[in-house]
Parts: sequence; structure tokens; C-alpha cells
Amino acid sequence: MNEVKALAKQTVVYGLGTIVPRFLNYGILTFMYTRIFTKAEYGVVTELYAWMVFLLIILTYGMETGFFRFSQDKDNYKEVYSTTLLSLFVTSTLFVVLVFLFIDPVSSFMRYSDHPDYIKMFAMIVAIDAFTAIPYARLRRENRALTFSLIKILNVVITIIAVFFLLYWGKNIYERSDGWFRRVYNPDYGVGYVFLANLIGSASSLMMLLPFIVTTKIRFNKEIWKRMINYSFPLLIAGLAGSINETLDKIILRRMVGEERGLEIVGEYGAGYKIAVLMSLFIQMFRFAAEPFFFERAKKERARESYAFIMKYFVIAMLVVYLVINLYIKGFQYIVGSLFWDSMVVVPIVSMAYLLYGIYLNHSIWYKLNDFTRFGVYITLIGATVTILINVVFIPYYGYMASAWAHVASYLSMIIMSFIFAEKRFKIDYQFNKMVSYFVIAIFMVVFSRSINIPNIIAEIGINTLFLALFILYAQYKDKFVTTIFKGDR
Repeated sequence: MNEVKALAKQTVVYGLGTIVPRFLNYGILTFMYTRIFTKAEYGVVTELYAWMVFLLIILTYGMETGFFRFSQDKDNYKEVYSTTLLSLFVTSTLFVVLVFLFIDPVSSFMRYSDHPDYIKMFAMIVAIDAFTAIPYARLRRENRALTFSLIKILNVVITIIAVFFLLYWGKNIYERSDGWFRRVYNPDYGVGYVFLANLIGSASSLMMLLPFIVTTKIRFNKEIWKRMINYSFPLLIAGLAGSINETLDKIILRRMVGEERGLEIVGEYGAGYKIAVLMSLFIQMFRFAAEPFFFERAKKERARESYAFIMKYFVIAMLVVYLVINLYIKGFQYIVGSLFWDSMVVVPIVSMAYLLYGIYLNHSIWYKLNDFTRFGVYITLIGATVTILINVVFIPYYGYMASAWAHVASYLSMIIMSFIFAEKRFKIDYQFNKMVSYFVIAIFMVVFSRSINIPNIIAEIGINTLFLALFILYAQYKDKFVTTIFKGDR
């Protein structure tokens, strides 16, 4: 079994904990939210979850990757885990305390002064998710992919049940009840119940991860912590810059478009973005499996050749996903309500941006392996600068289309800078010509499919399926794509 097949197998297992929960999320929760909430109400959900991405980067401060890096020394594994766990517990607890103490100015700053309750729940969700990032990392480090996946899936199932109870079943109970339930349940709370359900889900994950927390002998090694912080702090800066690339558009759209329509625009854009994020699920699934794999592979011979080989097949596989999403967009659009379908125009743009981001993540292993994490800062700061400039300059003219293209420009600039910095420090000979040819073919297929008008839906599906089959057959002919992924043949 070669490294591609081994990595593919781990990726599929981790996919149970990444793809399945997200598909449940999109297939059920997004389906529900975009049908029961207005654009403005869904804009609240979109905006606050954008803030959540940003704050999770701050509260984990690169320690997840730091844990993988320093836990390679088996003699210090338990001490590294304990030190990391204690560090995040203290900072996460402090975050919740500070938000509760200064709830009025925090709510006002986030423009939710009329709903400080949203912000309190939001703070607790972020704190729990930040803290549990390390027990999850331990499961990945120990290759306990099934346990990891099971907890992730149960988290989403519990959240979905809570959402249904609070938004649907609760209303029925309220209408028939004349007792205590009418005093604690507000049928008009709406969006607030989304955050309450998420809090219940996050708390349930914490409970399920307790065996990997309470059984740990708590020891704080100051020297290890200092080394981890020195390694991880640049990753924090890089993560913050990266979160700007990921979330800034959904935060500033409201402010640049104006309060009157701002949340509506954010809600509409957020719905289209959700479809494109399907691409990121596969990227995330791959990252969970690849990060430990790359660190372990670094100690073996011909590691760079393996990285180049994996990159090529990663690009082909992600282009297949890109084609599936965009060739069958008329099916995927039903994930969101018809009120939001105008935003489908951003899907091919944002999904391509995520594919570029996946390439960057693949290549970024060069500075993580060699403790050159400062270059991660430089690269993501450049990407963040591109994101800010395009959004600020072009949103007033092109609205959220400017935000969509900003993602592409940002991640493309990050790829270019990563290769420039790596050239003299950790050069890997990738097969650029082949990868570019696959990109050109896939983009041509999507553009052609979008440009022709076929009134017969069966004929349209048939033509798009032919495109997809031809791409896979071409990849099999040129690079034995299918047999390499499934059989391990090279």
C-alpha cells in the first residue's frame, strides 16, 4: 500500500467526522434556516459564525499545530498534552469571564446591543470549542479516527435535535401548555435558539471528550510551554490573517452596504457561500488526515517526492469535487431556500478559491516541518492585505461579488508567495504542467456548462455527467488517478 492509498484511507475515515456532520448540518440545518428565517435573520447567523471563526483562531493560538509538532517526541508526549490542555483551559475560561464582565461594550461593538444574550451564548460556544480542540488533536495524533468521527457526528446530531425541539416541537408544546413551559419558552426567540442549540451541542462534545481530559495527569511544563508558544505564536498571527481571508467579507459587508440592507446582503451571500463551502469540507477532511501524516513521513526517505506525488492527486481529486458541485449546481441549490438562489452566482468562484486554499495548505508543510513558521505569517499577511483591499475598494461597486473574487485573489497570492519563499529553503518538484492542464480543463467544463441554455433538465444532467466522466477518464489515462486512489498502484 503506497502513501497515497494510505492517506486516502485515513482521509475517508476522518471524513466520517468532517463530511458527515457537515452534510447533516447543510442538508438539515441550512435547509431549515433558509426557509424559516428572513434574509436579515439568516444574516445574523452568518455574521456571528464569521466572528466565531476569527475568535477560535485567537483562543487556540496555534497550539493545535504546536501539539502535533512537539508530541513527536514520545518521551514528552503526555507532558506536552497536559501543558497544552491546561494552557487552553485557562485562556478559554478567562475569555468567557471577560465577555460576561464587559458584555455591554462587547455587544455594542459587535452591533448586537439589543441582544447581549446572543453574545453570551456565543462566547461560551467559542470557549468550549477552543478548549476541546486539543482533545480532538490528541485523537488525531493517536490515529483514533473512528472515535474522533463518532464524537463529531454525535455533536451535530445532538445540535440538530436541539434545533428541532427549540424551533419546532417547542412551539407545539407551548401552544398546548399552560404550565411552567410557557414561562421558560419564548416562541418568538427565533435566531437565539440557533445559538442555544449550538451551545448544547458544544457542551455535549465536551462531556464526550471528558475521558481524554480527566484521566490526564495535569502537569504544566513551563519550558515546553515557552517552546510551544515560540513555535505557535507565528501560527496565531498567520491564523488571524487567514481568518481575515475567510470571514472579513461577512463581517464588513453589513457595515459597508449600510445597516438597512446590510444583514439581508450578508444573509443572501452567506447562503451561496454555504454551497461553495462544500469544497472546504473535503479540504478539511484531507487536512485532518494529512497533517499528522506529513509530520510522520518527514522522517523517511524520499519524503519530498511523496509530497509532490500527493499534491498532484490532491489537485485532481479536488477538481472532481469542484466539477460535481458546479456541474450539478441546480441540484445543490435546493440546500437553501429559493429566496436565496440569486447568490448561486458566487458558488464557482468561492469553491475555486477553496481549492486554491487547499493547494496552499498542502504546500505550507515546508515551513511547518522546518520551524519556519514566520513565513506562514508573511504569506497570510499578504493574503489578508489582498482581501482587505479588494473588499474595501470594490464592495461599494460590486457588492458580494467583490468578496467572492477577493477569496480567489487572496489564496492565489498566498500560493505564489509560498512557492517563492520555499524555493531556496525546502524546494519540492511538483508537476506544475500537469496540474495546470487539469485546472484548465475543469474550468472550461464549468464555464461551458454555465454558458449554454438547455431547457431539458434530463439532457442537461446527461451532458454534465459526460463532462465529469470525461475528466475522470482523462485523469485515469494520464495519471492512473482511479487505480492509484483505490488500489494504490503507481
